[in-house]
Amino acid sequence: MNSKPLLVIVGAGPGVSLGIGKKFGGNGFRVVLVSRTQQSLEPNLQELHEQNIESYGISADASDPDSLKQAFEQIKSEYGATDVLVYNAANIVPGDPLSLTEQQLINDFKVNTVGALTSAQQVIPEMIERKQGTLFFTGGAIALDPNPDYASLSLGKAATRSLALSLADTLSPHGIYVGQVLIADHVKRGTFYDPDRIADVFWNLYNARDQKEIIFKE
Repeated sequence: MNSKPLLVIVGAGPGVSLGIGKKFGGNGFRVVLVSRTQQSLEPNLQELHEQNIESYGISADASDPDSLKQAFEQIKSEYGATDVLVYNAANIVPGDPLSLTEQQLINDFKVNTVGALTSAQQVIPEMIERKQGTLFFTGGAIALDPNPDYASLSLGKAATRSLALSLADTLSPHGIYVGQVLIADHVKRGTFYDPDRIADVFWNLYNARDQKEIIFKE
């Protein structure tokens, strides 16, 4: 089995996920990107390969627990145990509390929160057995200060923040670190919220393991 540690990113895209993949991959990690379609994976994998980062892609739907479970079974079978999990999936749909429908909230919640729980539960047993591992959740300041124009996302991010804090307390005695970064504005290259800067925050948290959450704010 490959001795290099394994980073798995669920909800992989060209922003924060790719930045984290490059940062950890450049520091000796193998990287598995999980995204809904193979087509969305290809350009990110190409960029990682161009930087000589060992990386792989797996298609899975974050809103479907069975799809996620199958993906993690494949990851374990082909690449081994996950050392670091990053959950970065989100369904970003505009709508205030008056226009938000029950079904839309349920659909969004499946991605924004339920998928985070499902993903974490696939890797936690082995982490407990090995008494080591890291879980990361990408959040937003919207979890603390709801945006009424994005009511569903606000609810989902608040719930995921609560989940992450609960997991941090539950898993700490087992040697597992759980952290989250609450990003306070839109991610955009060349700004304070450049994904590579945000990736540095994740890398620093991974090494320090001293904070449950950081609000990344200019």
